[in-house]
Amino acid sequence: MRYTIKRMNKMRFVQSTGLWGLAAVMVLGACGPKNNSKTTGQAYNNPKWGGFANPKYKGQETGPGLVLIEGGAYTMGSTEKDLQYDNNNVERNVTVNSFYMDETEVSNLQYREYVYWLAKTFVDYPEVYQRALPDTNCWRSKLGYNEPFVEYYYRHPAYKDYPVVGVNWQQAADYASWRTDRVNEMILDREGIIKYNVTADAAGENNFNTRAYLANQYDFLKKGKKPLKDYSKTKKKDSKRTRVIMEDGIMLPEYRLPTEAEWEYAAQGNIGETQFDNVDQKKIYSWDDYTLRIKEGKERDRGKIRLNAMRAKGDMGGLAGGNLNDAGFITTPVYSYWPNSYGLYNMAGNVSEWTMDVFRPLSLEDMDQFMPFRGNVYKTVLLDQYGAIEAKDSLGRLQYRDVTEKENANRRNYRKADNIGFKDEDNYNNGEMTYEYGVTSLVNNKARVIKGASWNDRIYWASPGTRRYLDEKQDLSTLGFRCAMIRIGAPVGNSKKRYNKLPSSGINKKTKAKYR
Repeated sequence: MRYTIKRMNKMRFVQSTGLWGLAAVMVLGACGPKNNSKTTGQAYNNPKWGGFANPKYKGQETGPGLVLIEGGAYTMGSTEKDLQYDNNNVERNVTVNSFYMDETEVSNLQYREYVYWLAKTFVDYPEVYQRALPDTNCWRSKLGYNEPFVEYYYRHPAYKDYPVVGVNWQQAADYASWRTDRVNEMILDREGIIKYNVTADAAGENNFNTRAYLANQYDFLKKGKKPLKDYSKTKKKDSKRTRVIMEDGIMLPEYRLPTEAEWEYAAQGNIGETQFDNVDQKKIYSWDDYTLRIKEGKERDRGKIRLNAMRAKGDMGGLAGGNLNDAGFITTPVYSYWPNSYGLYNMAGNVSEWTMDVFRPLSLEDMDQFMPFRGNVYKTVLLDQYGAIEAKDSLGRLQYRDVTEKENANRRNYRKADNIGFKDEDNYNNGEMTYEYGVTSLVNNKARVIKGASWNDRIYWASPGTRRYLDEKQDLSTLGFRCAMIRIGAPVGNSKKRYNKLPSSGINKKTKAKYR
């Protein structure tokens, strides 16, 4: 019966549309091959049909040092009592996209690798190297003897796996940008697309920069053993290319600092704590229990402190003779203690961490419900008078300028470049949100949010929702950072999970379980 109805409907369609309708049916039926266009029926990746490329894409790979954090909705804000009575972090529901985050804080060894590269690459610009060096004098205290840490902490191999400190916000952001370029040049070389030699190819402004490469600003890169196919070329000898474009999906998105919302979400580690869209336990810390010591699990772990923080006034690490509670007088190695449910280490203690956000006391009222963030300054690539990309700067990077209101006159989502002070109209001073900077407050557009407790903090700051701020040009011996990266595409990783889709027929319990 079903077949008869389909046949009758097909006949009616042909009768009403004539031969053109029949031809359309035949063409649509011929569009069966998987790699043919559903628009035209013409083949992708075929020089005969113009060579429009549709490359295979298995999903975003996990970059070095990163852990996938599956996004979702959560309650952002303080779960601890507001001891300072600031009332600047009242709970509210927000959603973050899936993203990646460093498994640990950036260590001294990792940061020294970065500074070494700068010194070797920019020989003619020694100020670049000098500008990136951590402030080792951050350890000094007027009433404490910390000179050994000034001398040894950053460079001595005894501390190579300890978190780097004395790094300001701008230095941390620059490190993340550098890391993006080094990872992507490694990927291009690993895949055999280019043959890259850092010693020979990374001198001065010729160092590899991801954005400049995507803008086709390099002509000196050597072809690797496995260049990509250029399907637009009909001759075989011309059908190889070494230039990767965004549509190939080979290079990774940028490393960056996490937003406040991302950091707090990752620190809470609610994955595995939900049932029927409910979070059954409201956690104060990054772990399930309300105490600092381990009560359950392996016998050898019971009674041990979970994080590196100040347990009581003047108690930095416990008593000698086998009773060192967290064994961290200052910082500890980045893989110390136990990871949270996302596999992240030291999200509660060791060092506080920089985030991307500009601090505002009323962030809870102003921000979006999806990917909340304050700090957007929109820019565009600098072009010359002929519309071509302006030459790279002396460090080999593309040059950018702020967007203008004139070129965004027809936009509804934004007009100005600098949106840091958006919704701060009542407190503007020539476009700068001041909060009487230096008189009653230190909040301005350079104040960045820092999260988490440090080795020198009481346990109150270990709650993910607590927040503080510091000027982006300042640094502390208690402050470090880790990097993050957006997850592109499917939020659940490179799996076959079916986003609530079920077969249209034949549903049974076994099938439902498979698609959950």
